[in-house]
Amino acid sequence: MSDSDLIKLYSGRILELAADIPLTERLDHPHATVKKRSPLCGSTVTVDIAVADGRVVAYGQDVKACALGQASAAVVGKSILGRDRAELEQARDELRAMLKQDGPAPSAPFDGLEVLRPARDYKNRHASIMLALDAATEAFATAEENATA
Repeated sequence: MSDSDLIKLYSGRILELAADIPLTERLDHPHATVKKRSPLCGSTVTVDIAVADGRVVAYGQDVKACALGQASAAVVGKSILGRDRAELEQARDELRAMLKQDGPAPSAPFDGLEVLRPARDYKNRHASIMLALDAATEAFATAEENATA
C-alpha cells in the first residue's frame, strides 16, 4: 500500500468517526459480553449488550482497533439501540458483502458504513472493520440463549 493509498483510505470522515465512538461505557449488568479479535492486526472489540422484547436496549463497547475498526464501531454504536437480531445480522452480512463482493452499502440505519467502501481493496483490513458487527450479532444471540436457559 502506497502512502497516497493510505491517505485515501483514511479519509477525513473515517477519522472523524474514529474520534467520536459512542457508547464506550461498559454495561454493569449485560445480558451477554463478546470479545472479538482480528488475528492480522490485533484489533479487538468487546461489546456488552442488554436485550428486552427482542431488541437492543443497552449497549457498551470497548474498542481497541485501527481507525477503520473504530469508524465501524462508531457507526454501529450510533445505530444499534432498538435494533433486533435480524437487523444486526442483515447489517453484518451486507457489510461483509460490500467489502468482499463490492455489494451495496448496508441498509439504513447502518448505511453510514458506506464510508468504509474504499477498504474493500485491502483484504487485510476487513476483519477489523467486521469486529463490531460480528461481536454485536454474537452477543445478541448469546443474550437470547441466556434468557431462555
